[in-house]
Amino acid sequence: MPSFDEVLKEAGEFGRFQKRVFFLLCQTGITFSFLFASVVFLGQVPDNYWCRIPGAADLSEKCGWTLEEERNFTVLPLLLLVNGSSGGRCERLDVTWDAAAGCASPLSHRLDGRVGSPPLATCQDSWVYQQPHASIVSEYNLVCGHAWMLDLSQAILNLGFLAGAFTLGYAADRYGRILIYLLSCLGVGICGIIVAFAPDFSLFLIFRFLQGVFGKGTWMTCYVIVTEIVGSDQRIVGIVIQIFFTLGIMILPGIAYLVPTWQGIQLAISLPNFLFLLYYWVVPESPRWLLTRKKGEKALKIMHDIAKHNGKYLSPHYSEITVSNVEVTNPSFLDLVRTPQMRRNTLILMYAWFTSALIYQGLVMRLGIVGGNLYLDFFISGAVELPAALLILITIDRIGRRLPFAIGNIVAGIACLITAFLPEDIPWFKTTVATLGRLGITIAFEIVYLVNSELYPTTLRNFGVSLCSSLCDLGGIIAPFLLFRLAAIWLELPLIIFSILAVVCGILVLLLPETKGISLPETVEDVEQLSGHCGKCGKKKKKHQNTNSYI
Repeated sequence: MPSFDEVLKEAGEFGRFQKRVFFLLCQTGITFSFLFASVVFLGQVPDNYWCRIPGAADLSEKCGWTLEEERNFTVLPLLLLVNGSSGGRCERLDVTWDAAAGCASPLSHRLDGRVGSPPLATCQDSWVYQQPHASIVSEYNLVCGHAWMLDLSQAILNLGFLAGAFTLGYAADRYGRILIYLLSCLGVGICGIIVAFAPDFSLFLIFRFLQGVFGKGTWMTCYVIVTEIVGSDQRIVGIVIQIFFTLGIMILPGIAYLVPTWQGIQLAISLPNFLFLLYYWVVPESPRWLLTRKKGEKALKIMHDIAKHNGKYLSPHYSEITVSNVEVTNPSFLDLVRTPQMRRNTLILMYAWFTSALIYQGLVMRLGIVGGNLYLDFFISGAVELPAALLILITIDRIGRRLPFAIGNIVAGIACLITAFLPEDIPWFKTTVATLGRLGITIAFEIVYLVNSELYPTTLRNFGVSLCSSLCDLGGIIAPFLLFRLAAIWLELPLIIFSILAVVCGILVLLLPETKGISLPETVEDVEQLSGHCGKCGKKKKKHQNTNSYI
């Protein structure tokens, strides 16, 4: 009997059908990038806020002051009097305004008969914002002593990604790709609405976590579906999906600029997920997965539909295709480390995911702390990633996966090391070299998606990709703490750590098998036959195709 790839070749490896499904699922990359990076705009720290002194609200109401007038009369003069500061954000003067004070000049009543400068008191929950609903910072008072809670909100999202990798990655391999994809889209939309109207920060965190869980399900499952319905020569479409992720990064600042409140931004990035439920009628289940679950008739029907839409016709003898002799089992972590080649692949890929995410997010945040126009800087940071995808598309089918994968990591490591020791008096050059590091790690980050899906068998692919990529989420959790804690010791110390991690990763990925031009493995035995050398890899796989069948 023919292999699945032979049937797919006759039905069309990347015809009209696959192009339609590919384009539809690519939209998931845009919405996932919204979720991934939205905290930058949801959590903008207000430019103008201060701590309200007791009694100031009553006096302000009595005098009919605007918020700016209240601040000018009750906060700034007193702080200038005490220590020359114009702040008043995290501390306030330990006084109470007399409601009987005159509106024109309440300063005469400021000290309630005290002599000398009054002491300062820590502000608890009396902050005043000129734009009270502009971000979650002003909504939930995530300032001063509570500022760490903003970082917690992003860590919670990454924890959701981590949980989604384990739970929904497993579910997609057991219950089907498209079912989990649709349920995940529904979950992201519902949780996003609840997040937008959360009455307190605790509820906000709970549903942001759940949104991360379902968001991971949408992203990883759509990636696997696309990879499994195209031929081996077209699997670079996985890189193109990530171009749509980059497009989302570039679109997000435009949304944030046009929408004035964080609730509006949250709804704008969440509601599009409901549109993906329409894919139920146009995106089929992965026929590769159906074959591993002993559902050959359904897989054959889908293959006939693919051939019909592609203007092809399957030979009549394909109607007698039976299910493969692949044993149907539920995936587990032991399956990923039980055999030598699978164990090597799993450990290296886990490290590559962790390193890519840690360095990628670390460099993004490092560029963000230099100030400037947030919307423009964020747009440019996304645009920098487009050349990375183009370089991959140009090289990956010519020289393979491993070499660009290794070079991307090594370039990122060297760039980080050079940036750390460049003098501060040439900021443009320092930024340019750091951007080169961002380009290198983006190349590595995008290739790891493709290589990960190509190095696992169909029976374990979604679970394996999701599990390995969970280290990406762990890197995302650690990145802000590593960046800011080490930067407090020495500003460039994080770059030294990034450099070491990236160079080690570049060396390790050279130990992975080359997957250029091979058919996707269907069983663990297929993976074990992959060699670490490209030429041998291709020969072994071709021989295997001639002597064995997958379906």
